[in-house]
Amino acid sequence: MTASFHVLTTGYADDRVAGTVTLLVDGATVAIVDPGMVADRRRILDPLTEHGLAPEDVTDVVFSHHHPDHTLNAALFPAARFHDHMAIYRDDIWEDRDADGYQLSPSITLMTTPGHTAEDVSTLVTAKEGLVVLTHLWWTAEGPADDPFAPDRDQLRAAREKVLGLGPALIVPGHGAPFVPSASTPV
Repeated sequence: MTASFHVLTTGYADDRVAGTVTLLVDGATVAIVDPGMVADRRRILDPLTEHGLAPEDVTDVVFSHHHPDHTLNAALFPAARFHDHMAIYRDDIWEDRDADGYQLSPSITLMTTPGHTAEDVSTLVTAKEGLVVLTHLWWTAEGPADDPFAPDRDQLRAAREKVLGLGPALIVPGHGAPFVPSASTPV
């Protein structure tokens, strides 16, 4: 079984900042990853509608980490469960669990990948393209090679090596378009 993935909006980080927001669909699971800052909420909602979905159809929201540029628009999805590195949240229920290895669906799994922050989570998706990894271990394909906000450079390098060791077909970075990893992908 494979999931489909669609970038709803491609992020950027320069004089302004927006996170890359991604839609994942695997059977009854409809997940949004990193619904953070964008120039206009329509940049999330219009592409969602183009895929035949309403905000109420979203079952799960995943935060790669808790910076506002990746979380600010979470409330757009009123029926969703929210996932981070340590728990699942829905309404007034807080369910502790380790994200590492947690499956949202048969084709969507979370993996802890501390690097950009100590609490980073990457989302692994088995898609028709192959393994797709949504992660903030890389901002964009172009860099920065050394994350200026990473609290522990060795931890970042280890998490990047862990992801690259999986042999992903595509990486969807925190602030850029999907890219095919290569020998020149920074570790």
